[in-house]
Amino acid sequence: MSWLYLGIAVIFEVAVGIFAGKAQGFTKLWWTIGTLVAGAIGTFFLSLALLTFDVGVGYAIWTSVSGVGIVIVGALFFSQRLTLKKLLGIALIIGGVVGLNLAGTA
Repeated sequence: MSWLYLGIAVIFEVAVGIFAGKAQGFTKLWWTIGTLVAGAIGTFFLSLALLTFDVGVGYAIWTSVSGVGIVIVGALFFSQRLTLKKLLGIALIIGGVVGLNLAGTA
């Protein structure tokens, strides 16, 4: 169940990244509210996941996978370029997440 909670937390954190960009420095009310609400929900689900995960491992997975998600959403829906360097960075992040997960089970 903790993986499900972490997955939900990642989805809301990706939303935070997208909404915060649209909030334009918190000058757009509804995007600002969306940012804050999504952040609160994401943090709530992260806290549930951290009942099982080590804090460092769970938080690292949450932030890393969320960052990759934001880059992918930006490329798919906001015409942001997905360069070879970005793809290499994503591959390194995925490798790090797998390594943290394996280390957490040892």
